[in-house]
Amino acid sequence: MVVERIKFLKDEINKHNRLYYVEDNPQIDDYTYDQLFAELKRLEQENPELKTSDSPTQKVGAISRRAGAYAHKYKLYSLDNTYDENELSKWYERVKQDLPVDVKPSLACELKIDGLAMALTYEKGVFIRGVTRGDGTIGEDITNNLKNVKSIPLKLAEDVNIEVRGEIYMPKSSFYKLNEKNKESGDRIFANPRNAASGSVKLSDSRLVAKRDLGFFAYSVIFEDAPNAPDNHYDALMYLQKLGFTVNPNIRKCDDIKGAIEYCNEWNIKRNNLDYATDGVVIKVNEYSYQASLGYTARAPRWATAFKFPPEEAQTKLLRIKIGLGKSGAITPVAILEPVFLSGTMVRRASLYNYDEIKRLDVRIGDTVVIKKAAEIIPKVVRVIDDGHHFERPEITAVNFCPFCGSQLVQKPDDVAIYCTNPSCCGQVIAKLTFFASRNGMDMMHLGEKNVAALYNAGLVTRIPDFYRLTTDDLLAVKSIKEKSAQNIYNGIQNTKNNPLSKLLVSLSIPNIGKETAEILALEFGHIDNIMKLTSEELAWIPNIGEVIADSVCDFFKDRENKKVIAELKELGVNMAQDATNYSQDLMGKIFVITGTLKSMSREKAEAKIKNLGGKATSSISTKTSYLVLGENPGSKLEKANNLGVPILTEDEFMSMLNTTK
Repeated sequence: MVVERIKFLKDEINKHNRLYYVEDNPQIDDYTYDQLFAELKRLEQENPELKTSDSPTQKVGAISRRAGAYAHKYKLYSLDNTYDENELSKWYERVKQDLPVDVKPSLACELKIDGLAMALTYEKGVFIRGVTRGDGTIGEDITNNLKNVKSIPLKLAEDVNIEVRGEIYMPKSSFYKLNEKNKESGDRIFANPRNAASGSVKLSDSRLVAKRDLGFFAYSVIFEDAPNAPDNHYDALMYLQKLGFTVNPNIRKCDDIKGAIEYCNEWNIKRNNLDYATDGVVIKVNEYSYQASLGYTARAPRWATAFKFPPEEAQTKLLRIKIGLGKSGAITPVAILEPVFLSGTMVRRASLYNYDEIKRLDVRIGDTVVIKKAAEIIPKVVRVIDDGHHFERPEITAVNFCPFCGSQLVQKPDDVAIYCTNPSCCGQVIAKLTFFASRNGMDMMHLGEKNVAALYNAGLVTRIPDFYRLTTDDLLAVKSIKEKSAQNIYNGIQNTKNNPLSKLLVSLSIPNIGKETAEILALEFGHIDNIMKLTSEELAWIPNIGEVIADSVCDFFKDRENKKVIAELKELGVNMAQDATNYSQDLMGKIFVITGTLKSMSREKAEAKIKNLGGKATSSISTKTSYLVLGENPGSKLEKANNLGVPILTEDEFMSMLNTTK
């Protein structure tokens, strides 16, 4: 039982790491994530034989590959955390036990900014590189974008060689303005300021970054060559201010843990008055010599910890239940609430997920309910307050018929949700069209849910290919779309024609196909034609695919309407290859292994090129290997290739092969 639970926790945490760090699309609040992480950590401590090196407890987050990968010179660690004052005191006692007798380290306390961690490198006082934390070892080089963040100095007051760590954030006021603006234009609505900051700083056009109101707080520094370097953390932050950095003004040096706990309690109350999101307090041993003695675990420093603020809650009244319908046909009940202020926003609705959740909560129309929302994630109802009249109110029962098309609803085996199975249901069609256009789909800029529904109701977009047939005159025929918006929407749609195949596969709402699976299929087969002709058995052999996904893909592409949609999209100029500029089948059936370091490109990029050209890239040599690509400082694979008689390509020969297959 413990083995299964640990596996579940690992998979769940890895999934949410990717959603948070890579996709900027968190789906659970920090508190829920931390509870999952704490349970996994506890189970591994109780069962050390089950702890593995790939466990989330042994690493930091996840890395996106959207920008250039860059290896950190100094690892960026994560932080252990707690929501309990007693745990803070226990941490401080452990710190003192690991230091010489009678040593009483001071503590530096600073607000934990809910933003995007960065490592900035300065040589002789000049900013030369900015890299995201990524997985702590490899991040994304976004130097050009960071040069457009006004609070990041490009030249320091002294000619020092240092690496400065800090947090990119977006002020709450700017976050609300951005979402209001995007709501009007149909652009992406960000879940919270952290996601807005992350999405902004990674924009492909660095000039657009300058238009987003981003800030940067420096919170630590590594000195390589700085004659005036302080010997403790608090003084180092003061030194960073002199160099030209913005340091959070609310830092405080405390003599002991009692002072640190007072600081935490003080800011748990005062944080709502700040114009930036903070989800806790970081507490560090102040003296650098003591930090060095205490050292690190695999993922976190022993000399620092974080106290997380408990999720905010608010009470309000449940006015009614609104029924939503997802692209899969799942019915989703949504609580419509008496407006209440929570975590800096006015909340009018909250998720109830499904009717099993309604039954579990025993929530009824007219009840006073408690809602929770951490870090501005979508709020949810967590419990009911009995006002003496709760049991007088009628229970909420599941609907039997689809509110959109009137079809009988069904419950699938082993599924708590109920579904509308009518493929022509207008609610389901609108949901699928909305998803196709959304950021997680084809990312049609300026085309939000309301505009998609308006286009559907006007009869202009009833099937996916209709998006690409729209003209600006069509768009102007919709009352809610003005002239400037019409041109923006049109351009946004046309720009998606060159999206890679993986994005199209996700957008088509193929059951069981998410972003990662779509990327596996797109990189493995290169073109949609190659996927459409595969059998379930052939697909199921692909790593991380399996029978369920294989059957879903085959069933989808067997459907006559889906085949017609693909054919029409092709005619309309929508890209069907993973790399539209470099698609070929010339390497189909060829298996490559790369050893050593390539001078012209990273191994990851080389493997992607092989896959885009129809070949396969693997990590182990066998008799089935077509070629071994030889980089600098090759490993044992070279000897094995020679023993097996595998043909060997120099890097120049490999590059020539790639170039001639374009």
